[in-house]
Amino acid sequence: MVGNAANWFIDRHIVEGRSEKIAFREVSGLQRDLSYAQLFDQSSRLAGALQRSGIQRSERAAMFVLDQIEFPIIFWGALKSGVVPVAVNTLLSTEVYRTVLEDCAASVVFVSSELVDTVMPAIRASKTVSQIVVIGGESLDKTISWASFTEHADPLSTLSCNDEDIAFWLYSSGSTGTPKGVRHQHQALRYTCDTYASQVLGINENDIVFSVAKLFFAYGLGNGMSFPLSVGATGLLLNARPTPDSVTDILERHQPNIYFGVPTLYAALLQKWRTDPPQLADSLRICVSAGEALPEEIGLQWKTLTNVDIIDGVGSTEMLHIFLSNQIHDIKYGTSGVAVPGYDLRLVNEQNADVKPGELGELLVRGKSSASDYWNKPEKTRITFEDDWIRTGDKYEIMEDGRYLYCGRTDDMFKVSGIWVSPFEVEQALVAYPAILEAAVVSHDDDNGLKKPKAFVVLGKGHTGPELDGLTDFVKEKIGKWKYPRWVEIVDDLPKTSTGKIQRFKLRSNT
Repeated sequence: MVGNAANWFIDRHIVEGRSEKIAFREVSGLQRDLSYAQLFDQSSRLAGALQRSGIQRSERAAMFVLDQIEFPIIFWGALKSGVVPVAVNTLLSTEVYRTVLEDCAASVVFVSSELVDTVMPAIRASKTVSQIVVIGGESLDKTISWASFTEHADPLSTLSCNDEDIAFWLYSSGSTGTPKGVRHQHQALRYTCDTYASQVLGINENDIVFSVAKLFFAYGLGNGMSFPLSVGATGLLLNARPTPDSVTDILERHQPNIYFGVPTLYAALLQKWRTDPPQLADSLRICVSAGEALPEEIGLQWKTLTNVDIIDGVGSTEMLHIFLSNQIHDIKYGTSGVAVPGYDLRLVNEQNADVKPGELGELLVRGKSSASDYWNKPEKTRITFEDDWIRTGDKYEIMEDGRYLYCGRTDDMFKVSGIWVSPFEVEQALVAYPAILEAAVVSHDDDNGLKKPKAFVVLGKGHTGPELDGLTDFVKEKIGKWKYPRWVEIVDDLPKTSTGKIQRFKLRSNT
């Protein structure tokens, strides 16, 4: 019985003697520390402030909050009071925010002052918001400052609830379409810690953790908040967009033991470090990648340069974190590894029958961190949530040794000469070419209306178009004579979601 997740993630640390330990440290902005005692006290007072403001149990608190110490205070304070926090992507447009607020019908909104200009027009249009709390700035018309909202609030004891009560919402980033409200239960938070964080990462109380994925993202919420809190470790918070320079500085200055990244940033760091090697401490013991499949070449180059492996894994907003992963002492780059203990996986064909090794199938996953549903979207819920199984929309092949080989999103796959082509396989071959930093592959019709691969590539620093003259032969030798891109277009960057997923549908629309 988990009950209210705040009991285990926050309250027990005081009983277990971690009051003075740093729970979170800001590595940008005001660069404040938040101890476990302060987190316990301030989250309890935030719960009291919500109750004082008339925000009722199960009402929603929308969070347009950067990665700063107020984020965990609000999140856990809301859980303590029975209010449901809704973490929202801080990199979207006013119009999307208007849609999200209308969908979740939030009663109270917390917004970092840096986001006010973008978010406020959407908040003003809401019919349900009764309180607007601005963090880090002066209160505006019909808003209240963070200090005023929390001042003199009496601490509220953590309310009891059931494991399967709704605790919080996330809005899926996805690579296409409008964000969907994904509702998670209290038990899901601890389940991801007891499975992936404990059994794959082996996270411990002495660890310092840094994630470039933000807290509004399911991957980042685990990495940067619930995982360190699960063992009494310390999480580093960066409230700005990560860059190769800022991430290098954090790795050098703060010496985290566990670093969570995404493939795009790993590639960018490698490019920087080839000419400007970092001064990494021996403390860095684990690197993790998710969000997109990690190309084999990036993993191998990272290992050579840092002597630290990258553990590539697969997760989703619907499952809250990683459920398919390589293991620390069992890594095969270019694959997604095996099921995380505590999760069941299936690969099924279009008739929903299990496929054999070597055959292509859609990945289904089952585990107790599964979301309950999509809010206000019964048809999408019916398609994705089948009994205890979640349809991921990812195409995989299971190898003879039990590892899973990523082939692409269902919508991204296409056939050439009647044979399925995995865009990711072609992209891995492309980024192994010395001049190419990033690549995305989509289908494109030739003069006869037949589909063939087309590549969009970003060149590495200092490289030029003529260097691609040998690319076709290079790809043919790596993956086969029929899979090579018939067209290669050089671009400055690839369209991505804020969480690093390549939006291939945008590239397809331009072909």
